[in-house]
Amino acid sequence: MLIAGVLVALTAVPAGAANHGVPAAARPAGAAGHVVPPGTGSAAVRGEAARAVRAHEKARARVDRLRAQDALPEKVRSAERRRKAIRDGLWDALWAVARATGDPVAVDPSGRAGRCPAARTRNRSRAPEGRDGDWTAPTRRFRLSAGYAARGSHWAHRHTGQDFAVPGGTPVYAVGPGTVRATTCGDGFGNQVVVRHSDGYFTQYAHLSRIDVRKGGRVAAGQRIGLAGATGNATGPHLHFEVRITPYMGSAVSPLPWLRRKSVDIGG
Repeated sequence: MLIAGVLVALTAVPAGAANHGVPAAARPAGAAGHVVPPGTGSAAVRGEAARAVRAHEKARARVDRLRAQDALPEKVRSAERRRKAIRDGLWDALWAVARATGDPVAVDPSGRAGRCPAARTRNRSRAPEGRDGDWTAPTRRFRLSAGYAARGSHWAHRHTGQDFAVPGGTPVYAVGPGTVRATTCGDGFGNQVVVRHSDGYFTQYAHLSRIDVRKGGRVAAGQRIGLAGATGNATGPHLHFEVRITPYMGSAVSPLPWLRRKSVDIGG
């Protein structure tokens, strides 16, 4: 099975690997970026996880096509079972990696153990009116900087998300309705929020200067969840935005096509 290789390769993941980044190279003044820590450990783990992600997205596309074609319900259910089986196997494998490497999303999702900045009552944001079911960009007045799968000396491996260059303190919004899975800190992503959405995908908002939501809380599309910053391994203020199949590193998919499927086209 595809995921079996990930589980076998766990023996090659050193404890604490998620806490080590790559030294940041020189950047132009004012440029925004960050160093993404290895997280998923060995090349074998990353390779198996990447194959599982591709298999999941292929299975998800098949489910979408069958539904668009009004295929027989049993055919759709069979395709959906395959998609979920791939996701569940990837989830179990990456959870084990995340625990072994100390990923705070796995070991400290509330941020209490790491004494992460907790959302204060005065900072809590309210859901915007009239946005139920809508989807939106994660911030405003941005410049797209480092994109998904970009190469460079700033990352241990390929870039795992989309960066939005914005000044520090710029509001960051939930792109869609969901439940807050993690509000944590302590690794290269700095202060981060992870939200689970109704379609089963997760969105991550990293390098925040402030977190305005709590783990377990419900958020609406366009609700402020924090402020952009440069916490963690960052060389300038910006928002690092990821879309993942699971809550954990190693399951990211290209975020801009995912947003376009939600009718959110932000260019790039």
